[in-house]
Amino acid sequence: MGRAVLSQFLMLSNSAPRLSSSLRSCGGLRSKYLKRPGLVRHNRAINGDNGAGFRCCCSVSLSQPATPETSSSSVKQRIVSGVQPTGAIHLGNYLGAIKNWIALQNSYDTLFFIVDLHAITLPYDTRQLSKATRNTAAIYLACGVDTSKASVFVQSHVRAHVELMWLLSSATPIGWLNRMIQFKEKSRKAGDENVGVALLTYPVLMASDILLYQSDFVPVGEDQKQHLELSRELAERVNYLYGGRKWKKLGGRGGAIFKVPEPLIPPAGARVMSLSDGLSKMSKSAPSDQSRINLLDPKDVIANKIKRCKTDSFPGLEFDNPERPECNNLLSMYQIISSKTKEEVAQECQDMNWGSFKTLLTDALVDHLHPIQVRYEDIISDPAYLDGVLAEGAEKAAAIADATLNNVYQAMGFLCR
Repeated sequence: MGRAVLSQFLMLSNSAPRLSSSLRSCGGLRSKYLKRPGLVRHNRAINGDNGAGFRCCCSVSLSQPATPETSSSSVKQRIVSGVQPTGAIHLGNYLGAIKNWIALQNSYDTLFFIVDLHAITLPYDTRQLSKATRNTAAIYLACGVDTSKASVFVQSHVRAHVELMWLLSSATPIGWLNRMIQFKEKSRKAGDENVGVALLTYPVLMASDILLYQSDFVPVGEDQKQHLELSRELAERVNYLYGGRKWKKLGGRGGAIFKVPEPLIPPAGARVMSLSDGLSKMSKSAPSDQSRINLLDPKDVIANKIKRCKTDSFPGLEFDNPERPECNNLLSMYQIISSKTKEEVAQECQDMNWGSFKTLLTDALVDHLHPIQVRYEDIISDPAYLDGVLAEGAEKAAAIADATLNNVYQAMGFLCR
């Protein structure tokens, strides 16, 4: 049977990498780096270019990117994205990332992968990693990623990710990594003795994931903006240090080595919150499974979690009241799952009590997730098919990644293989 497959982590362009407009403006990189060697600008504005060079697509609140640019040969821009295979894939992963991939794969050249190398930055169960990686790939396909439109692969199966990470590490000031908020938070919880170097340096691996494929756009959640900015900074830094005429003198193409990617943040569902705390993101690592809806949860489990989820005592239901974060979160879930507009949901639910709305939300979730669960069971029961999808996806991804990696080796002065 034709199987729906995974699509869309980063948007990349197959055209030759080019410097972004933020690099070409205001005197470009040359004067900036000559004045302050080894440094790149920080504290960029999130919305609009504003002369600071961080032009954010989400500032126009797009549900998907504007019509992709095409050349005379109709070359599509590219999207690449991925999810860690640790813990169960939950509703936040689905609504915040995977569901958006499905809409994007029809218009863009898309690559979606399982980021298993990121899964080992904290203690993990070695016996479960391989199984979880396969399960995550099967969920991608079950959710609608189409292998005829997108490449689906495992991060560790394309060795260029690790090689480029090492090369980028040589150009990454340690101060940049020390500023990463997630490292500070996770290391504080785990304690110094339990924190490996990988937890500090994994943003460099994330940059490698993005830059290998010459990404035009990167679908990211609000909490990943800082890591994407690091990727942009590294692209600019390497382009300046090794690109342009320096690269050309070594026999290369010259110009920019990396394309500087732009962020893409969906206007709804990008940050699905916990069922037990409307101010905390729904997370695999939360200690209580009651805080999340897992994509493979059976009907009775979903009903129980929604029945017991945190609400409030205000009359009626409404969006965007800062005193009612749980209400806003649950309404947003229902809006996306039901494919209704915010206005339609607001009108439908404004006079409901929590009992009636929870029944409505439960039914919508069960109806939406049931077909995904059926497809998942079909895919996971056919390991030969799944292995074939992952092998084909890795082969396609490696062809793109190796071309970028070879350019970096050349530009950095390495002896040709």
